[in-house]
Amino acid sequence: MAKHYDLIVIGGGPGGYTAALRAAGLGLKTAIVEKEKLGGTCVNKGCIPAKALLHASSIFDTLQNSDEFGVSTDFISFDFKKMQHYKKRSVKAYRNEIKELISAAGVQVICGTATIRRGHTVEVNGPEGKDYYKADNIIIATGAKPVVPNIPGADLPGVLTSDRLLTSEVWNYDRLTIIGGGVIGVEFATIFNALCSNVTILERGRHLLGPMDGEVSQALEGEMRRKGISVCCNTVIKEIREDSSQGLVCVFTMNGEEQTLRSGQIVIAAGRAPYMEDLIGPDVDFQMENEYLKVDSNFCTSEPGIYAIGDVVDHKKLAHVAAAQGTYVVEKIAGVKHTIRLSVVPNGMFVELPVIPGCIYTEPEVASVGLTKEAASACNMKVGCGRYLMSGNGKSIITREQSGFIHLVFEEYSGTLVGAQIMCPRATDMISEMATAIANGLTAEQLMLAMRAHPTYSEGIAEAIQNYLETKGEIRE
Repeated sequence: MAKHYDLIVIGGGPGGYTAALRAAGLGLKTAIVEKEKLGGTCVNKGCIPAKALLHASSIFDTLQNSDEFGVSTDFISFDFKKMQHYKKRSVKAYRNEIKELISAAGVQVICGTATIRRGHTVEVNGPEGKDYYKADNIIIATGAKPVVPNIPGADLPGVLTSDRLLTSEVWNYDRLTIIGGGVIGVEFATIFNALCSNVTILERGRHLLGPMDGEVSQALEGEMRRKGISVCCNTVIKEIREDSSQGLVCVFTMNGEEQTLRSGQIVIAAGRAPYMEDLIGPDVDFQMENEYLKVDSNFCTSEPGIYAIGDVVDHKKLAHVAAAQGTYVVEKIAGVKHTIRLSVVPNGMFVELPVIPGCIYTEPEVASVGLTKEAASACNMKVGCGRYLMSGNGKSIITREQSGFIHLVFEEYSGTLVGAQIMCPRATDMISEMATAIANGLTAEQLMLAMRAHPTYSEGIAEAIQNYLETKGEIRE
């Protein structure tokens, strides 16, 4: 007889383990099915290893330019293999924390590949054969995999996905071409530029970062060019071929004109697609939408009692989004009050505001939440904006990181914050205040009541709010 659970979660990434922990905390008998390692792509192949390398490369870059601060050394170098070992230790430490939390919560971890069968049955093909489990509810949190476009030569040695790049220990990245100017692409460009690689980004769209605010994209592109990264937009990749000198040549068109680019390595960072290998059995039928599992507003699939969260759903592919969705679904299943908001409709408005922070770990960092001015206008919302250039910020002057800005968007009549775009050091930390403000419908006047420490980058938030209020006429000299 199949073992029975209140909830089975398929996938042990941020969405899966967060859902399992919340469910166990609410008294539900819970199991996670994971075929590889707890933590999923984020912990093992994505966010954590990438940010570890970003941190290590940033230290090297800082030391390269430390003379301005009165710090001198005779010789600066880096050991890429040691950087990778540091990254592995960071990943292992984080994964062990997750294991301890899962164990302490009493969540059963089932190793193997899960296939959903009829009657809320989960077939698990594990190391010791097949087992069957039943559950009142199932959450699918299987994540995503890198997309490799149909480019001739994409299978050549030296053409890597983001997963393979993060595991390489041998340094051969003196000339690196990155296909894709989204979040993954610009973060890899930041890492290898800091390590003195000659980096070129080839982006299909009109600007980097796709749906990101155009002003932010343009400013970041300018910073990347200033650091020596070549950025080519409006490109179409025609083919990749081997060069006689054992390098690679990427053939592409830019604005309709064919060009070639020689590289040692080429990284394909053209996005990710939902991972559902062996997930759906022949006796169940899920409704799909553009290769993603179709869900309703409560993340329920077309099969009652079976939910899907994270990257298998056509939403923002972010670890914290998956975790928030996992919490939301479990609380829905348990019938308890929600402790997290995925969106909000402020009083007196008819527009649903997303409260999902988006973070990009370039230098300077980029973060955003809510609506841009253009998106608000498209919703027929009248808005006013507050802006502050970080060049005058005390902390920025101290650290010599004075590029960037803070841009806040307020609903014009009530002064409620509806969006924020920040580009400066620590932007990824600062955006949480803005997300909290939007989730709670705070106004410019309420935000100004908070005292911000000096000197900090976050003082720029107060300056941007004041700029909005002065423009609106609320503050006079």
